Amino acid sequence: MLLKNTVIASAALLRTRAAAFSSRSGMSVSPGQVYSNLSRTRTPGSNEILTSQAVRQYARAARRKPEFQSQLQDLSPSMLKHEYASVPVANTVDDVVKKLLSLEFASHSEKLRLKKEQLIEKVQKDVNDRSSTEVKVAMLTAQIRNFQEHLHKHPKDKANKRWMLMSIDRRNKILKVLRKTHYESFEKVCQELGITYTFPQEYYRRTTQRWLAKKALCVKVFKEVQKQKAEQRNKMKLNQQNNEAPSTTGATGTAV
Repeated sequence: MLLKNTVIASAALLRTRAAAFSSRSGMSVSPGQVYSNLSRTRTPGSNEILTSQAVRQYARAARRKPEFQSQLQDLSPSMLKHEYASVPVANTVDDVVKKLLSLEFASHSEKLRLKKEQLIEKVQKDVNDRSSTEVKVAMLTAQIRNFQEHLHKHPKDKANKRWMLMSIDRRNKILKVLRKTHYESFEKVCQELGITYTFPQEYYRRTTQRWLAKKALCVKVFKEVQKQKAEQRNKMKLNQQNNEAPSTTGATGTAV
């Protein structure tokens, strides 16, 4: 029924267009000729050039993140794990066993442990040094770089960002103390670990009308207190001089 109504409406439209064209041109035109003319005008030929419209850029080009250089890239897969590196038998075992004990089948935490030990060896004072300030800075540096690598892959991990900022703040405090006490050790640690130390910003407070009024009041009160203290000191001096004056006159009178 719907198709029938559509066909009837199309035929009526063609008849009206044919009648309008014949009345304007003075020639009798059938509805079939009108349909053929419309189809010719709407379908372009091989030699016709269509005007191309500007395509709207609905989809943006995918932005690739810059590659983050991991601190574990310089670790060779053939290296042994940290717990087996000091065992002499591990170097004489079969190749299959040695491969199982290497970093090729190691987890991320095991690789991070080996990297932490390498950074500690650069700054420690002796072999048994595990609690000095330089060793603490090396351990925090490995931990911070691990947090940065994870945050680059997962930027919405707020807990990881919080831990990273806490570790950075702790390392800055340790470096600040080390810089004041042992500047040579501070320079060595920064050079060996590749740390760029930036000085903390100076305290800055935005000046407001309320702050200026409060400061003026505090200055006024301070001056009044100092004035009262000065008056009290002068009174005490006068009292001491008055008390000392009769004793000196009595002493001179007895001497005469």
